[in-house]
Amino acid sequence: MKHAEGPLLTIDVSDRTTRTEDVDDVLESFVGGRGAATKLAHDRIPFDADPFGPENSLFFSTGPLQMSRMSFTGRMNCTGLSPLTDGLLSSNAGGFLSRNFTGAGNAVVEITGRSDELLAIHVTDDGVTFEAVPELEGATVSETGDVMAERHGLGDDQLAVAGPAGENEVRFAAIMTTEHRAFGRGGLGAVLGSKGVKCVSFDGDAAPEVDIDPVSMDVHREAATDDDNPMKAAGTTSVTEYANHVGALPTRYFSELEFEGAADIGGDAVGDKKYEKGTCSQCAFACKLPTRDEETGLETEGPEYETVMSFGSNAGVDDVVSVMKSNDLCDELGMDTISCGDAVSAYLAAEDEFGNSDLIHELVEKIAYREEEGDLLAEGVARAHDELGVEDWTVKGLEFAAHDGRHLNGQGLAFATSNRGADHMYAEFYSKEYPLVGKDEAVDPEGLDGKPPLVAEKENHNAILDSGVVCKFSRDFLTEERLEKLLDADYDDLQAIGARVVELERHFNNRRGFDRADDELPYDLPNFESALDEYYEVRDWNDDGTVPESRISGGSGAASADD
Repeated sequence: MKHAEGPLLTIDVSDRTTRTEDVDDVLESFVGGRGAATKLAHDRIPFDADPFGPENSLFFSTGPLQMSRMSFTGRMNCTGLSPLTDGLLSSNAGGFLSRNFTGAGNAVVEITGRSDELLAIHVTDDGVTFEAVPELEGATVSETGDVMAERHGLGDDQLAVAGPAGENEVRFAAIMTTEHRAFGRGGLGAVLGSKGVKCVSFDGDAAPEVDIDPVSMDVHREAATDDDNPMKAAGTTSVTEYANHVGALPTRYFSELEFEGAADIGGDAVGDKKYEKGTCSQCAFACKLPTRDEETGLETEGPEYETVMSFGSNAGVDDVVSVMKSNDLCDELGMDTISCGDAVSAYLAAEDEFGNSDLIHELVEKIAYREEEGDLLAEGVARAHDELGVEDWTVKGLEFAAHDGRHLNGQGLAFATSNRGADHMYAEFYSKEYPLVGKDEAVDPEGLDGKPPLVAEKENHNAILDSGVVCKFSRDFLTEERLEKLLDADYDDLQAIGARVVELERHFNNRRGFDRADDELPYDLPNFESALDEYYEVRDWNDDGTVPESRISGGSGAASADD
């Protein structure tokens, strides 16, 4: 089986020391990316760690496909203990960082400890240097990039940055790269900020030689020539009007499922603001959205569909430029647009201020700097909803993405079972319940019959893609047969590895107190409890949602061989 190559580099910022160690056994068993990082995090982060404490670690990692020239491989993974969900969580980002990371010569980079002054960490194929940067305290993402470019000639595509939100430990702060790309969900930017790290750079020429694989070239060619795919023109926003039509677009803090202004913020509206093509490293699909508003001069990237929901329909806003500005503020300050938008929408619901764009933009800045009411919202909806007097629209503390489970019932179940919380990409089950999203035959969105095994299968599959690391939008191009050839492994064996990744995440979270009670939704679905029973049975877990200790060998965190 192909897997990531290189050592684990551990950087302890407490005493500014580094060490490298061989982790070939982990890479051979878990491919790389999310899989390898999950195994390492499970074994190295104490089960009782404080997410903001020095004992928490962040694991940056790539997979074997970052050494290819295939489309959909311009992504990388970051794993740590989430301050938002209080569980183990992986997030991945697109852009151009992954190739620079690979060039530095490591399969995984662990950042642990806590610095007593603000640092920039520079990782190259020659080693690691530490730079004290107290003058960058409170600097935005672009300001940080400008300083690193001037001092060291570093590009935004070489940096992983904590914005002001990360420094201020906003629980949904993102790690930003390539200026507008984010390790977005779960607050890993706050973990980086809590360690006193402003940014990490990667550079070098240590990447292994690239083989030109016929399969990767087939995928690359098809991605370049698939001109009928609406995502190439309008990105994920291409689904907005359809989701609204079928009643799956959260509106006014989840109180409605259709938004009368959807057309004003959806695919065509965003597409009208797109002024050039945008992509990630090596990718010919080019689904990104560099946008510009000529009247105001605002330039940003996006918004994508999830941001159209969180700062658009869910906030009662029908002005695409307002949504663009919210998106840009989150990128500059370093925050997940989904969680931030939902937290803002919760406040709007409490104050009956839906549609107030000026207030929204003011709140985004207040959240990043934890000022006034922004300090409460920076804690996230799960911790703030009681004081606001609104419902808790989260799963495991993570705010809901779009693709509403009240219409897409299988996606609803997937929100509940996800170890990451209410994240649509963990199982990505919505792609089976929208007839227009993928080329596979769609399943009826209503009901849960027959869906628990499919949810588990999708979770396992996506764990392998995240270990590869491959973009989820490869779904129409990267067939099971092609994945087998690219990773030189039987697909059933790959699915078993994906299952082990999911199980290690679940076991870590179980040890922190998570169980069936956390696999819940803020709405009712038909036969939900029996579907949950079936899901646990498929996984061979206990009926309380916990992993049997017998499935974790020797206390080391490795899933048993008979998975």
